[in-house]
Amino acid sequence: MDVDEMSGLGGPRTGGSWTPGKVAEMLGVSPVTLRTWDSRYGVGPTIRAGGRHRRYSDADVRRLQYMQRLIDRGIPAREAAATAFSGPGETVPDVPVDRLVGELEQAAEDLQLTSIAALLDETLDAIGAAATWADVLCPILRGLGGRWSRGEVCFESEWALTTEVSLALQRYAARFTTAPSERGVLIACCPEERHGLPVEVLRAALAENGVPAVYLGEMVPAETLAGLTSKLAPVLVVLWSMSASTVDVLLGERLRRQGSEVVVAGPGWEGLDVRGAPWVNELTAALDLAAACFKA
Repeated sequence: MDVDEMSGLGGPRTGGSWTPGKVAEMLGVSPVTLRTWDSRYGVGPTIRAGGRHRRYSDADVRRLQYMQRLIDRGIPAREAAATAFSGPGETVPDVPVDRLVGELEQAAEDLQLTSIAALLDETLDAIGAAATWADVLCPILRGLGGRWSRGEVCFESEWALTTEVSLALQRYAARFTTAPSERGVLIACCPEERHGLPVEVLRAALAENGVPAVYLGEMVPAETLAGLTSKLAPVLVVLWSMSASTVDVLLGERLRRQGSEVVVAGPGWEGLDVRGAPWVNELTAALDLAAACFKA
């Protein structure tokens, strides 16, 4: 799970909705083209704003951006509309990974949050959480890290990408339902850890594999974490640290004394002895370990 160290920005909106003119401007097409797509393919705005006026929702805009990308990739407009506005079970045309990487990099560079969101939803639907992380997101994050090391300022692009990745993973994980009474996996960052994106990916990957998981987020105090662990009684606690400076060995030992199975995860724990708690630093290893504990 390691990776090298590391609104309204798509145009003004009112009340979470988009005017046809603003959507046409964002897509780079004429309002006439939007009306044609609506009449021919039924992909018009879904929000009634009073009277005869209609506005596009955020979801409408993401689907239209997806439709336009498919058209740009050579898919006929009617087929592109059917794919973009279909349910999750429909066939999605394969897109080379390097193209997805390039499109996401450009959208992040341009701070197009809705485009980033749409691309992430499309990619997660097509290849799942683990492959999205390993094959698409890690190369982009390494590229941003390389730019930082060369003295380039790219904080805005990194912020735009990581913010939308977190939101997309939440949307994706929410699609998979598990029995509320099931004891699952508790995923937590060490209290001083500020970088939890890799374990957000883990939570989404566990969800798609039928393993219930709760992610507590970043900067959760040790007392709160210990109390939640006691009340939730998870089958496994995954304690994440990105760097050695945020590792909390005493917390790991405390959770074990409470009776919890603990695995420490992330590069911060490398080389440390946590009195029998296994260490993982790869997504697949964490997935296998968590799934084994859940099924035991």
